[in-house]
Amino acid sequence: MTAWNADTEAGATDVGSVTVVEGSSFCISSHSGDIHRGGAQGTFYQDTRIVSRWILTVNGAPREPLAARTPTAFRAEFVGRARAADGRFDSPLVVEHQRHVGPGLRDDLTIRNYSGEPAACDIQLVLDADLADLFDVKGGREGIAGVERARVHNGELVIESVRAGQSRGVAFRAAGAEVDDDGLRFSVTVPPRGEWSTSVIAVPLTNGERPDDAFTESAEPHHWEGVKRHIEWEEHVPRVSVADKTVEGVLSRSQKDLGSLRIFDPEHPGRAAVAAGAPWFMALFGRDSLLSSYMALMVDPNLAAGTLQTLAAIQGNVVDNDSEEEPGRIPHEVRLGVTAGLSLGGTAYYGTADATPLFVAVLGELSRWGLGGDIIESLVPHADRALEWIQKYGDRDGDGFVEYLRPNAHGLVNQGWKDSWDGINFADGRMAEPPIALCEVQGYVYSAYVGRSLLARWAGDPVSERHWASEAAKLKTAFNEAFWLPDKGYFAVALDKDKRPVDACASNMGHCLWVGIVDEDKAPLVAERLMSPEMFTGWGIRTLGSDMGAYNPVSYHNGSVWPHDTALVATGLMRYGFVKEASRVAQGLFDAAEYFGDRLPELFCGFDRTDFAQPVPYPTACSPQAWAAAAPVQLARALLRFDPDFTRNVVHLAPILPEKFGGFRADNVKLGRSRITIRAEGDHGSIVGLPPELELKRSPRPPLDHGLFDLLGSSGKD
Repeated sequence: MTAWNADTEAGATDVGSVTVVEGSSFCISSHSGDIHRGGAQGTFYQDTRIVSRWILTVNGAPREPLAARTPTAFRAEFVGRARAADGRFDSPLVVEHQRHVGPGLRDDLTIRNYSGEPAACDIQLVLDADLADLFDVKGGREGIAGVERARVHNGELVIESVRAGQSRGVAFRAAGAEVDDDGLRFSVTVPPRGEWSTSVIAVPLTNGERPDDAFTESAEPHHWEGVKRHIEWEEHVPRVSVADKTVEGVLSRSQKDLGSLRIFDPEHPGRAAVAAGAPWFMALFGRDSLLSSYMALMVDPNLAAGTLQTLAAIQGNVVDNDSEEEPGRIPHEVRLGVTAGLSLGGTAYYGTADATPLFVAVLGELSRWGLGGDIIESLVPHADRALEWIQKYGDRDGDGFVEYLRPNAHGLVNQGWKDSWDGINFADGRMAEPPIALCEVQGYVYSAYVGRSLLARWAGDPVSERHWASEAAKLKTAFNEAFWLPDKGYFAVALDKDKRPVDACASNMGHCLWVGIVDEDKAPLVAERLMSPEMFTGWGIRTLGSDMGAYNPVSYHNGSVWPHDTALVATGLMRYGFVKEASRVAQGLFDAAEYFGDRLPELFCGFDRTDFAQPVPYPTACSPQAWAAAAPVQLARALLRFDPDFTRNVVHLAPILPEKFGGFRADNVKLGRSRITIRAEGDHGSIVGLPPELELKRSPRPPLDHGLFDLLGSSGKD
């Protein structure tokens, strides 16, 4: 059995590789379009590599790569020069190659002859499929048991394998091809100033069945479901314009990437959830998908609704130590591959401490955006089951805090967002031992209690509203007593198995600012520490302070910069009134995005901005990645201080835009049943098309808990 905890970090991909993605399908190839075996390249469908080798030669030689680009997330274009039959260097043959990924692969090949003479071409396409599980490929494990020999059947090259009683396979075909066990061959003559073309189709096979929407040679791209979904997305999302074109480009790229990272349930085709990231995490992740959809609310609140609905459908029902399922628990990750099933104890793995409280928190936030009442109402019972998990299973020892401790040998050792094996440590570098209660997880639980109280207010249930406000108040008091380190002036990252504060200075406490669990008298010291040279690089917030024993700027979780983490820290700073500090952090992250082609990666190295003129890439970072894509959107919302609240019939807009931004405008922003336009520049802003039931307030949103705790009096008791 594969150790689940061995694969928290993405595997390396080749430098210069080209990635295209549609839903949970994706393809990684070389710059030429070829797919070479023995590494991470390949085409993946439902977590199985259905193409592990795709090598095109013309007249016995590979193409000379000229250009490669990805005009859309799901389509790549390659241009190369082919070898002429006489072998001369200055060949007149140009190969144009369009690749589409989706329910398999479609490669449209065209050879153009720019000479005045006919050109004989011997075209060979070497194909293979190792049918390896994504887990094996990502973890660098070669080979797969049970691969059958390739066979030619009805004009197709068919490769299938059986593993753990499950069959996976692929069928390759192309019109006019000679098919053998090695692939496809064409012998053609391209006329003078003419062209030759064909379409190569790879159709995935799952237990012998082909997808209903498999690629065909005849359908045009605009007929394909994936293309239609992307066109509809572009028409549906806000149209953003900013005087600073760098910021505009980053926000535009974020919206496109979020659209490309959507995944759809075949049983509910109109319901979109967000996958964690390409290429290795094109699957539903509880924590990642919830945080990403929360940060993307200004782009499309329906993304949060679809994510919540999809997660609710697989909420835990039984106690299973293998998959770590428990009643009411929200899963960590859902996979379809065979090896994943062996590793997870099923298709879903539940080993996370934070997805369950985040589920309730995001639902509470969604109620403030005026989404349809039927959706909210249908999800409230799932929120109540999640709260039962928090108090019965999450709080293992009854101390009021949620801890994690894996019940098996193959689950995640650390079950917060820093889930690498060495991600939680003391200031001197020693690793903390579980059960571990993370500071940000307590913040998420607090936010869940506040969110459930808001849902009760939305439903007109004052008894439940008061109860959950009381639970939030009690947790806030206990948290500030147990996690605060008065001699250091910041919060412990966790409590260990002996309830000792884990005293490393980490970015996690910035999430506590974001959700509002931090006492106001402690917030200035937290902000000061987060903005110190040890934490703020100039590009973003380090995951771990540079003066800590485990600090390493090129580690996954112990000193790197994660854009989503930085965006939530900036939001927390803004929430507590540290406007200049929040603006500095936001500007640093927008500056970093420019060096990554307007697309923030999953993470980058934690070197200081004074040490290197550009942010240093992290070698295995996913890109595009959902919460990195959503981070600029969240930063824009924080700088606008835009906060709708249908539960109180108000919307707050109090922009604090950096002078460098200039004018900002977002049209077609969905709010309730309306589409609004937000305009802002500096500290001035306006909204056009506001729903009539909402009152515009030109002031920052007060902390949500203030209104709730007014119900309880100063003691916070029932």
